[in-house]
Amino acid sequence: MTQEIAVVGSPEFTTGFRLAGVRRFEDVSPDEKPDHLDDAVERTFEDDQVGIIVMHEDDLQHLSRGVREQVEESVEPVVVTLGGSGAGSGGLREQIKRAIGIDLMDED
Repeated sequence: MTQEIAVVGSPEFTTGFRLAGVRRFEDVSPDEKPDHLDDAVERTFEDDQVGIIVMHEDDLQHLSRGVREQVEESVEPVVVTLGGSGAGSGGLREQIKRAIGIDLMDED
């Protein structure tokens, strides 16, 4: 089973990933976020071919509570957030720790 990367966010955010070869994406323009971001994330979660979902961290604040919890707790697919102020679901280290269950950088 092939696991693909999907990107959800504004066209400006997804464009770089599309140019890099990511074929699965959901564009949600900034003025549509309150109404359509939840739907885009849920459609991506339903796609069995997607193993990693990439989102901009600032977009988490536009998700409904239920969808945000799904994003923050998901192990499969793994949700990776990039950019933003860092106040969302934690840094990349925390996301990796949550996804695989161990802290690879643990110094103990």
